[in-house]
Parts: sequence; C-alpha cells; structure tokens
Amino acid sequence: MSVLAINKRATYDYELLENFDGGLVLVGPEVKSAKAGHIQLTGSFLRVRDGEVWLYGAHISPYKPAGTETGLDPSRPRKVLLHRREIARLLGKTQTAGLTLVPVRVYLHRNLVKLAFALARGKRVYEKREIIKKREVDRYLRQRLKS
Repeated sequence: MSVLAINKRATYDYELLENFDGGLVLVGPEVKSAKAGHIQLTGSFLRVRDGEVWLYGAHISPYKPAGTETGLDPSRPRKVLLHRREIARLLGKTQTAGLTLVPVRVYLHRNLVKLAFALARGKRVYEKREIIKKREVDRYLRQRLKS
C-alpha cells in the first residue's frame, strides 16, 4: 500500500471517530495523475447524495502527457464506491449526530486508487489549543528526561 496524498488538516480540524475505506471512481488521465501524486485533499469533504457517496473539493491536476483536450474539471465531484449497508449507516450518522465525512488519505491497493475517510466531529478552537499545549509539555518533558 503506497500513500498518494494525505489530508493533514483533517486530524487538526476534526476528531476522527470511525475510519472507512472505499474505491475512488476516476476517469482516464485522472488515474495516472493521481498515481503520480498530483492530488490534493485539503478542504475536501464527502457527502451522501441519492444513495451514493461523493467526494467534493479534491483537486486532481490534469495529466500533462494526455494533452489539454480531456476537458475534465480538476475539482469535479467524484464518486466513492461503498457497500449499500455502509452508505445507509453513514447517512444515518451524518444526519442525526451532526457528524461529517472527512477524507484522510488516498492510497494505492493492488494498483487501484482507494480513499480512506473518517466519520468526524469538528473541534472547537479551545480544544485545538489544549492539544497544542499538551504536545508542547510532552516535548519539554522528553527533552528534560534526555538531558
């Protein structure tokens, strides 16, 4: 499994509760561009619509050797392949509990482009500050123990 892109903001902005994996539907040159690592997940999100899960806001740069005639929008919505039971479960949790679906990383599994995403709850500003303070205290203690 090789990781193609990571959404670093996801763990900072959200508390990740439950992880999921799904196939990402890409067209033509998008596959080669994604495999080359030309994909950005920052600011992207997932939404359940009409019984399907869609990835919004992910940017896949056009594949240069394919030319300019492809006419694909780099940030168009892309379908995520999941089982019907998983989609129903995600729909219920996002509607009732006020949770959201956040992409975490895009990776290759047996030469297929997969998307790892999480059911997440947004963090408040004070929660982010507490995490930063705790991390700084831990780092300080580790340095003191070394010396």
